[in-house]
Amino acid sequence: MNRKATISDGMTRRNLVPRGPRRFLLATSVSALVTIFVLVACSAPQNQNSQSNAGQQAAATDWKPVEQALGKAGTVQPDGVYKIGLPRTDLHVKVGDLEIKPTLALGSWLAFRKMAAETMVMGDLVLTEDEVAPVMAKLQEGNIEITALHNHLLNESPRIMYMHIGGHGDAVKLAQAIHAALALTKTPFAAPAAPSQPEQIDLDTKQLDQVIGRAGKINGGVYQFSVARAEQIAEGEMARGAEPIPASMGLATAINFQPTGSGRAAITGDFVLTAGEVNPVIVTLRANGIAVTALHSHMLDDSPRLFFMHFWANDDAMKLARGLRAALDKTNSAKG
Repeated sequence: MNRKATISDGMTRRNLVPRGPRRFLLATSVSALVTIFVLVACSAPQNQNSQSNAGQQAAATDWKPVEQALGKAGTVQPDGVYKIGLPRTDLHVKVGDLEIKPTLALGSWLAFRKMAAETMVMGDLVLTEDEVAPVMAKLQEGNIEITALHNHLLNESPRIMYMHIGGHGDAVKLAQAIHAALALTKTPFAAPAAPSQPEQIDLDTKQLDQVIGRAGKINGGVYQFSVARAEQIAEGEMARGAEPIPASMGLATAINFQPTGSGRAAITGDFVLTAGEVNPVIVTLRANGIAVTALHSHMLDDSPRLFFMHFWANDDAMKLARGLRAALDKTNSAKG
């Protein structure tokens, strides 16, 4: 009897709500759930597709007009950046008795990236001291910003300076402005002759790859590593709509080995660091016999704020590789 009374009471309570409003509430709830499901189901693929489409659009950009305006062809990187190398093969620079190869520390470069509303360019120009002032003036005439001017090496002869640049706007106009500035230098624009056979290098590259934890590549007699950072980097704040900048626009740690005989190598390059990483990396490099030759910025409005640390040593290649790996382990680098 108690159970029946309970059921009866429950039925009585349910019957207090008129049948019409109950159906309306049920229909409204179902409609809302369906709408939420559709929005959730569609939102993730759309975001993924927009990112994929942006990369595909950058990779599909016709860079031929930029090549013609600059007078030198480049290559499209995996992240869609169009990068042009301009090594200073005209220069003969020595550190002590060692003549450094252009791909070790004399490589001017430009990187173009197609953004949503315009093209962005970043670059690093290798200049002799007497080229600095005229190039700077010409760049500013063309609305190209100078973002840094500094050394990379110590005690080199002749003295070399490195000018970092940035600009936004029409890709062809940016290329024309930079070409006008480089025309005031002796920078070669002719493409180097392709090697007749695969390049060889007097270093144990497999062991270097194992120590550094990544695969390097031979380029002009130098064994090179490029190590991207794990976090996204932007010009401006991403929270306010700034677009991430790909690592191939000069935001990856560069490590270069030039063989100097008997298993030795000269090393140089630059670590890309946040403020908290600067001094731990200095301590680690110096503890491993690697000199720190410069510390500076390359950009004006980067987020997070980055510092670029250049280094130098000429010693046993594997010993130096272990020191460089120890320094890399102090940074938030992407996994190899």
